[in-house]
Amino acid sequence: MKKNLFMAAGLAIALFATSCDNNAGNDTVAESTTGVEAAPAQPIENPNVAGESEVVPAGDAPVMSFEETEYDFGTIKQGETIEHTFEFTNTGESPLIIENASATCGCTVPEWTRTPVAPGEKGTVAVKFNSTGKMGQQQPTVTIRANTQPNIVKVSMKGNVEGSSVPAAGNNGPVRRN
Repeated sequence: MKKNLFMAAGLAIALFATSCDNNAGNDTVAESTTGVEAAPAQPIENPNVAGESEVVPAGDAPVMSFEETEYDFGTIKQGETIEHTFEFTNTGESPLIIENASATCGCTVPEWTRTPVAPGEKGTVAVKFNSTGKMGQQQPTVTIRANTQPNIVKVSMKGNVEGSSVPAAGNNGPVRRN
């Protein structure tokens, strides 16, 4: 039994030692025997996510234009709930439909216009942030997926959450409030 255990351990060590970094010291690129060189790797661009540059919508696609994409709620006490409504206008040429809106954490709940927003009309994304259990700088973000181009848009809230003045527990256990 011991012999089998030592043999298995030795085999595992040998495999580990030979499988690590097989190309160490081999810094040259092998030449192709067919004479065809491989093309350099190109980064893959996702057309659904807006990049750093200005995105021009395709044809008659709907466009979600927000008056503001970030709301600063300032400083609040822990346990308070902040609500803010982000208003947008469909500046495109076809009806805008929000498929989904999701938050970065469970403390943030988005509600959005569920009906199609006609060109030139306004719609809303209402965001409710519950600061219970949160402290310090907070920046909850809501990701909105719609039939726009790009189809993902983000709005966020930011601010500071101060701790409550009533301690929840001390060194000797929970604090009793009379």
